[in-house]
Amino acid sequence: MEQEPLIPLQGWRRKLYIIIFEADTRAGRNFDIMLLLIIVASVLSVMLESVASIREHYGPQLQLLDVAFALFFTVEYILRLVCVHKPMRYAKSFFGVIDLLAVLPFYIGLFIPGSHFLADIRILRLLRLFRILKLTHYIGEAQQLKRALIASQRKITIFLATVIMLVIILGTLMYLIEGPENGFNSIPHSIYWAIVTLTTVGFGDITPKTPPGQALASVAMIMGYGIIAVPTGIVSAEIAKGGASPQPEVRSGTRLCPHCFSEGHDWDARYCKYCGGRLPRPARGTVS
Repeated sequence: MEQEPLIPLQGWRRKLYIIIFEADTRAGRNFDIMLLLIIVASVLSVMLESVASIREHYGPQLQLLDVAFALFFTVEYILRLVCVHKPMRYAKSFFGVIDLLAVLPFYIGLFIPGSHFLADIRILRLLRLFRILKLTHYIGEAQQLKRALIASQRKITIFLATVIMLVIILGTLMYLIEGPENGFNSIPHSIYWAIVTLTTVGFGDITPKTPPGQALASVAMIMGYGIIAVPTGIVSAEIAKGGASPQPEVRSGTRLCPHCFSEGHDWDARYCKYCGGRLPRPARGTVS
């Protein structure tokens, strides 16, 4: 049974859908590039507002810009819901959730001061860049990395469990050796030192003072170099295995399936290669 399409079949809603969702048309491509520029500008505006000296001189202007950006993204999100056949299905999709998260911080900030800085989450919307600039061939490499991480998850889990046990042992030993008089006030505090030392971060806010403590710290530092290399080696080995068996290439088309919102279909494809749903006819003015 053929699925009911998400896009309107005709009228102004279909034209709006082609502009907003289809990157293979000239209007759609221009709209998406404009949208990306506005996203970057809005993120830069929020970042600049967090700088005290800039906020002191240009605070009102930046706040006005933030309101303008929030209104723009709100209208854009509403238009996306209006032009699809089933708004809730889009709202629950990956990009639908990201689009919603782009506008929520502004309205939350009206009730919780300071939370509008979370608007930097709009940077996630730049993920559309892969579709707009026809960079979908990079998805194949991303999928290879994803497969390598999934194949490595058991080994990495065992590795992390070993590291957790190790930092608990090191932290406990350091607590017994140094004690509260040297800054190791508790076992959890000592475990924090062990994590910082083993990962070679070394904040220096707490350091061993006695020779036995310094000797244990030296052992932890040397172990840290070896530990850092382990997960990298595990994932690299899985990537090498994946590279040995070639995966099907992801096609470079940007046509969007109205049923499952998947991309990468040929321009003349009639059915979605992922869900089997019927694809709409290519719009006029397709960008080659």
